Amino acid sequence: MSKKILILGGGIMQIPSLKIAKRKGWRVYLADGNENVMGRKYCDVFLHIDLKDKEGMLEAARVIKEREGLDGVFTAGTDFSTTVAWVAEALGLPGIPYKVALRATDKSLMRERLREHGVPVPDFTYLEGDDSPLLVLERGLKYPLVVKPVDNMGARGVRRVDSDEELIRACRDAIESSRSGRVIVEEFMDGPELSIDAIVYRGDITICGIADRHICFPPYFVEMGHTMPSSLSDKDLDEVVRIFKLGVKAIGITDGAAKGDVKLTASGAKIGEIAARLSGGYMSGWTYPYSSGVEVTEKALNIAVGLDPGDMKPKVSMVSAERAFISIPGRISNIDGVDSARGIPGVKDLFLRVKVGDDVVFPINNVEKCGNIISRAGNREEAIDTAERGIKSVFLRLEPNSRRTEDFLFSRTGSERFDYYERIWAFKLESEENIKFLGRMEVVIGKDNWRYALLSNIYPEEIEGILKLPDIESEKSLDWHRNTLPEALDKIVSITGVKLVTTESLDSADRTTVLCSWLFWRGVLKGSIQGGVYVIDSLRLGGMRK
Repeated sequence: MSKKILILGGGIMQIPSLKIAKRKGWRVYLADGNENVMGRKYCDVFLHIDLKDKEGMLEAARVIKEREGLDGVFTAGTDFSTTVAWVAEALGLPGIPYKVALRATDKSLMRERLREHGVPVPDFTYLEGDDSPLLVLERGLKYPLVVKPVDNMGARGVRRVDSDEELIRACRDAIESSRSGRVIVEEFMDGPELSIDAIVYRGDITICGIADRHICFPPYFVEMGHTMPSSLSDKDLDEVVRIFKLGVKAIGITDGAAKGDVKLTASGAKIGEIAARLSGGYMSGWTYPYSSGVEVTEKALNIAVGLDPGDMKPKVSMVSAERAFISIPGRISNIDGVDSARGIPGVKDLFLRVKVGDDVVFPINNVEKCGNIISRAGNREEAIDTAERGIKSVFLRLEPNSRRTEDFLFSRTGSERFDYYERIWAFKLESEENIKFLGRMEVVIGKDNWRYALLSNIYPEEIEGILKLPDIESEKSLDWHRNTLPEALDKIVSITGVKLVTTESLDSADRTTVLCSWLFWRGVLKGSIQGGVYVIDSLRLGGMRK
C-alpha cells in the first residue's frame, strides 16, 4: 500500500528525499515557509508553513492524518528535526521523542548530555543574551576558543577567538545568529574533522558514510568541500566511529538518522556535534550514494514511515569529491564556464547558488558560497582532480567600479568585515625577485599615490600593457580554487585580452603604466582571477571608484 509522508523543507538538501518518495509511489506532502521553494514541483500537496511553527505543522499534519492518513514525518539537511519529532510524537507516528530531538539540536543540551554520559567533548560553557562574554574565562576556559550559536547550522555565527576583544565581538554576532539568543563557548579542537552519517534502527547503528571535511579561512569555519570516503587509517576511523556511536546512544537516537561532526585531536576523537537527521552539505544525498551505490535517504525514509530500512551494504567502491566555488565581494555581472564544468568527464552535478545581479561576499559561513561541484571516480586522486577542474572552469565576473570590491582588494577601512578581509590573500609571493619588483613599483609611484588613484579617474581609456613580474613561473602557491599564480594570470589574459609587457628598469617605465600594473598585481594577489579581471575592467572604464 502506498505510504503518505510529510517532508519538511523543499530546498536543495531535501530534493533527494522528495524524488525518492515520489519514485516509491508515495503520496508526498511538502511543508515550507517559502511558497516558491524549488522542491515544490516534486510533491503532491504543498503546505505553506514555517518550519519553526511546531503547532502550525502539527495542526496541518493532524488534518492530513484524519482525512487521508499519514504514515510519517521527515526532514534532511535542516535544523528542524525538533519539529519532525514534535509532530510524530503527538500523532503517534514513527520517530524519536521530542526531548531527544531537542538534545540533538540545542548544542548546550547536547554537550551537557554527552558529558554526563562520559562521551569526549571539548570543555565548554554557555551564555545567555545578557551574560558577559568574559564569564567564560572566570569559568576556567582558556584561549583559543570557539563561539557558536546553540541553535543554528551552516557555521552561521561560528568563529575561533584568541583574545578578549574577539570573544566579545564573536558572542555578539553569535547571539544575533541564535534563535534563542544563547551561545556556547568551547575549547578549540585541533585536528582533522570528519562528517558521519548513520541509520539507526531499533537502536542498531549502521554507518553510512565517513567523509573528510576541508575547512578553510580562519577564524571562521568555511567548508570548501568534502571527500568520501575518508583517507584516515582504519585505526583512526575505528576510534572516530566508536566515539560517534557512544554519542548517538547518549543523545537517545534509536530510530531514524544520525549525523555527526567529529574531530580527531591529539587526545583522541571528540564530538563536534550530533544531529537527529541526515547531513546537509551534499553528503547523504549525493557523495555517499555515488561512492557506495546506497541511497541512504531511502533507508531513512523507510524508517520514518515504519518500514524496515532495507539492505544497507555498499554495492560499489568509488570516491566522490564535493568542492565549493566562492567569490570576492561585489555584484555579479556575468557567469561563465558552467556548461564547460558540467561537461568534464566525472563531474556528476553542478549546483549554482547565485545569478547575475546578485551581491556576493567572501564567505564567513557555509551559506555564503556561490556553488558546488560533485565528482565521482574510481580513485581519490582522480575524483579530487575532476572536482577541482570543475570549480576552476566557473568564473563569476564582477561589476566594475564597486566600492565593496575595492574595500576587499585594497583593504580600505570602513568595510563591514575589514579585519577578516585583511587576512585573506589569494596568493603569497614566494620569489624574492617578484617581491622586490612589486616593492620597487610602490617606490616609483609614491607611497600614497595609489590610494589617490583609487579615488580619481586618471586612467586612459585603453591599457596598453601590464608589467609582468619577472619570475612568475616560479610561484607555486594556490588560491582557494586551487589555481597557481601562473594559471590565474593566463586566465586573466584570456578573459580580458590585456597585454603583458616587460621592462628592464621601472625607473624608466611610464609612471601611469607602473601605477596600473601595481593596482593589477594587488588585485590578483588579493582576489585571484576575479581581482585581476576587476581591475582591468575598472581601468578600462576610466578609473576606479571616486
